[in-house]
Amino acid sequence: MTRTPTLATDRRVARRLAVPFAGATAVAALLAACGSPPANNAGSTASSAASSVAAGASSAAGSASSAASQAVSSDTATTSTPASPSSSSPAGGPFKACMVLDVGGVDDRSFNQSAWAGMQAGKKANPNLDISYVSSSSQNDYVPNLTNETKQGCKTTIAVGGLMTDAVTSVAKANPAINYAIIDSFIQQPNVYSMEFNTAQGGFLGGYLAAAMSKTGKVGTFGGLKIPPVTIYMDGFSEGVQYYNKQKGKKVAVLGWDEKSQNGTFANSFTDSGAGSTAARTLQQQGADIIFPVAGGAGLGAGAVAQSSGGKLNLIWVDTDGCESAAQYCKYFISSVFKNISGAVQTYLDSAIKGQRTGAYVGSLTNQGTGLSPFHQFDSKVPDQLKSELKALSDDIANGKVVVQSKAQPKG
Repeated sequence: MTRTPTLATDRRVARRLAVPFAGATAVAALLAACGSPPANNAGSTASSAASSVAAGASSAAGSASSAASQAVSSDTATTSTPASPSSSSPAGGPFKACMVLDVGGVDDRSFNQSAWAGMQAGKKANPNLDISYVSSSSQNDYVPNLTNETKQGCKTTIAVGGLMTDAVTSVAKANPAINYAIIDSFIQQPNVYSMEFNTAQGGFLGGYLAAAMSKTGKVGTFGGLKIPPVTIYMDGFSEGVQYYNKQKGKKVAVLGWDEKSQNGTFANSFTDSGAGSTAARTLQQQGADIIFPVAGGAGLGAGAVAQSSGGKLNLIWVDTDGCESAAQYCKYFISSVFKNISGAVQTYLDSAIKGQRTGAYVGSLTNQGTGLSPFHQFDSKVPDQLKSELKALSDDIANGKVVVQSKAQPKG
């Protein structure tokens, strides 16, 4: 039985709670604006977004049930369906919720897109919610975008990405009566809600899966930028491979990341697919036959390399279910390590409407905040024994029997 989300204001209490939630973790449709900011008027923005979703319905099919498809699979690590958060109409009329995206646009096939899908799911659950977003072209846009959203009367503004930590801290201090939220960071202020994800746990499962499926005995990973929300995935992936080696007496090598030295391969971009292609091709030339790109849109370059390899190279996708967010490369995705950003966003919006101002949430294997997506076209290729091992490993991580070591894990 699932439980109604409890959103605690105390960081330690919040992190002890298993907060199951649903939300559209599938990608939002490829918006007609192609990542351009919508009009500043929140009402017209929401309407525009809805029209864009209709236009791109083929890429958004199943978004309302994506959290369940990611978190529930008889052949993946998680086993229960997150519950949908309840919604209540805000007192005094519409509730204006805004979002500041990181670079990459709303259709980045990764964290921006997943966050906006959570806003759309919140709007669907509560018609009185007015939603809008603005994209950032560079880090220089963070403070101006957050400030402008505040001036436009947003009752809460969600910042997508830990790179906005300083910007949110500054703007929130300057506007203590306004509510803010941030994804992939923790800010201890009375008007900021923090959403973090222990994706080292999901990455651990991805590493174990990659090691078990590799034919060359070499697997690889590369990041977009060298920041904790990226390296936490890479740490977990590396640890999962090492755990497989220990359990099976194997010597599968990890290329592209050394957890001890915290050095590895990076595209230095979340948008440059060419840089992603170069990183993936280099790892393939070094012998990797499975790659885990943690690079947002730049990771699509790895998909192109896998495609050109004729199936000799396969991938494990990140953040979203790759077969939904990058369907053109689905046949090369063994699985995906998902981060349920959209579910967290929808749950936060529900609490913000009811008056929640601060608090903290950490997504984990326990509350379906991370895990493995379905195997899709690889389902018949993944041995039943391996599926059982992944389920058992997920349980062991969740209950503390297997301890993930990544120093990038959220504290608390």
